[in-house]
Amino acid sequence: MAFREYKMGGMFFGFALGFSMLITIFFPTIYITNHGAPNDYGLDKTMTYGHNNGFTYSDPFLKQWHKPIKAVLSKDPVTGQAFAKPMTVYVYRAGDPFPSTITHPRVLAGEGVIALSKSKGKIEAADDSKGAVFTLANGAYKGKELSYIVDLTATRNWTPTQVLAAVPVAQQSHASQGRTLYMREGCWWCHTLLPEETQDWETFGRPPLVGDLNGQSPTTFGSDRKAPDLLHVGSRNSSREWITMHLFNPRLVQPHSIMPRFDYLWGDKDANGKTINYTKWRKDYLEYAAGKTIYPPEVPTPAKSSEASHLIEYLLDLK
Repeated sequence: MAFREYKMGGMFFGFALGFSMLITIFFPTIYITNHGAPNDYGLDKTMTYGHNNGFTYSDPFLKQWHKPIKAVLSKDPVTGQAFAKPMTVYVYRAGDPFPSTITHPRVLAGEGVIALSKSKGKIEAADDSKGAVFTLANGAYKGKELSYIVDLTATRNWTPTQVLAAVPVAQQSHASQGRTLYMREGCWWCHTLLPEETQDWETFGRPPLVGDLNGQSPTTFGSDRKAPDLLHVGSRNSSREWITMHLFNPRLVQPHSIMPRFDYLWGDKDANGKTINYTKWRKDYLEYAAGKTIYPPEVPTPAKSSEASHLIEYLLDLK
């Protein structure tokens, strides 16, 4: 009988905690899996970001290892024949983990999307040990137009190496690597990716739908907004120059910003291969901030392979 109240209290607490986890995590997951058929936006984001942008065995330190590349293909990588309309492709090199929509097609939820992706898209033939190239296509299922995933490696024999060789570096986006950086650098501690169904609609764009999130891991909603929501920031502000300045030193564009600098993501060299002199830049900036000079120092253009460039590409991809 000793401490019976404490035992019962502990049991009730455990039951309440377990039940709350069922309500907030398990049941929504089951619902999304069975009812949340991905829309065009959701399919694009899932294939762009890949398997998981959080802590994984394939990338335990969030170094952006084994992430896909989103590219715009304007010609056949085998024949060299130009397309009438550029094609967006998602390149997974050998060893890059496929997203759950490929490895577990049931995640696609909608019967039609699954059927088209398997029958016409041949996604079941994809082998992550060899890599694959995917794209999205439109098809009809029971009289309804749907988007589905196509494995171009299975349907056209295009390899990741051939496709990347046919796409200029400028047309290759490392948004998946940028999303991993967004998590690693703690951007979601202040920014949300979840406009609320209030006046947020007018300011930040529509709230996400269930189909927007199908297959993404994690969702990076964020838990507390200390800065603007970024879900549609690529549509609201598509200026690469502005975002570059804002990341290098936020005070260049928002004098009272509390956001930290992310200039270290530039690395040692800029886009022209020149060594970045951070000491001199910060000295020149302090003189500008003190009113001793009229213009701020010029922000270095990040190299395409730099972490800064990857993060910028992710932000521009948020549309």
